[in-house]
Amino acid sequence: MKTQLIKYSLILLTTLSLDAGTHLTLDDLILKALENAPDLKISTGNFEASKSRVNAADANYLPRVNLHLSAGKNARTNVPAQEMISDNLLLGNLSLKQILYDFGKTNSNSKSFQYESDALFELNKKNVSDKIRDVKFAYYTVLQALALINVQKENVKLNEAQLYRATRYFEAGIRTKIDISDAKVELIKAKLDLKTAQYDLKLAYASLDEVIGFKAIVNDYTVYSQDLVLESLFDSIGDYTLNLEDSINHAYENRNDLKSDSFRVEQSKAQKSLAKSAYYPELYFGADYTKQRVEKFQSSIPKDQWSASVNLDWNIYEGGATDAIAEEKRIALEVSKFAYSKASLVIKKETTEAYLNVYKAKDTVELSQSLVEVSDEKFNQASKRYEHGLSDYIELQQSRQGYIDAKASLVVNYYNYYQAIAYLDNAIGR
Repeated sequence: MKTQLIKYSLILLTTLSLDAGTHLTLDDLILKALENAPDLKISTGNFEASKSRVNAADANYLPRVNLHLSAGKNARTNVPAQEMISDNLLLGNLSLKQILYDFGKTNSNSKSFQYESDALFELNKKNVSDKIRDVKFAYYTVLQALALINVQKENVKLNEAQLYRATRYFEAGIRTKIDISDAKVELIKAKLDLKTAQYDLKLAYASLDEVIGFKAIVNDYTVYSQDLVLESLFDSIGDYTLNLEDSINHAYENRNDLKSDSFRVEQSKAQKSLAKSAYYPELYFGADYTKQRVEKFQSSIPKDQWSASVNLDWNIYEGGATDAIAEEKRIALEVSKFAYSKASLVIKKETTEAYLNVYKAKDTVELSQSLVEVSDEKFNQASKRYEHGLSDYIELQQSRQGYIDAKASLVVNYYNYYQAIAYLDNAIGR
């Protein structure tokens, strides 16, 4: 009993901690986006509505039963006396209609709505994939902003150290006062850059909130992050699991929007068949039962009557409307086929661009890391030269700023790589 109490207490504490500020991983953020995002709810609602339209179309396979009741008065003349006589009337009518054969009208109509529903289902899955991509992009933007804050904090520390050193050198008579003024200027610039980076983090969180669907003005959470080891960032990334050709083929097989377009083609085929079926008749079974109750006209109005028949309705001519609709559906089918072909070309282009951007970003990370190493070495050399009076403050300041800019560029390029991976995964339908 005590063990269970401890277990429940831990669960409660965990739940409370999740409500009152927590670190959310990428998977946590994706799950919350799938749960909260209004655009996904709209997409899901459109798909659910399409299933109701399918059910309504399938209902045409079943008989239609109608009940009619009425109560009132009727009147007629008494033929010999030409006198108008009124009477009370109660009437009940029950009718049934069952399609026997309609040359594909019902079947084509049902298929059309089913293919529409299938297309919306695939489109909904595409929207989910896009949402996951957008969450990843926003998540990596937050991580980038966090890492850039650390770079700018280091920049502030370096400038504070330089101001302290310039002050000591001036007091010792080694350097002039202008170095102190320059150091103060650079320190203020570094603090401004840090403040800008901190606001960029807030903006990145605002974008993440929008993507996920958080409506609260203040959201008490932070993303889970780890400090970057800039010296080994390139070693932490690898090649993509598929080559370009396999990526394009994977996209053709798995992109939900392409699957949606293929269902739109099938829907157009069904609508074309539906339009052609209008040239043919409709064969159906009909039954009708009527019960009436009157007081004065019992001899002339039957109390009960029924009928059952097999019927054929054929709209032989309606001013060319059938021809026009059939031609419209034929053109719509051709358009849907061209749309599918265009979508295939767009997917090929998107996949190729996304694939190349991944390796472009990877190469940029490698060169950026090399640039950091060289800039660090140059900054150390400039610091020693400045200490020994072999260079002025401008050379030191330029080398320090070059070092900070190189680190910031490495951070940006590193997260650009992961954003490029997210876009490529989305482009191939992963």
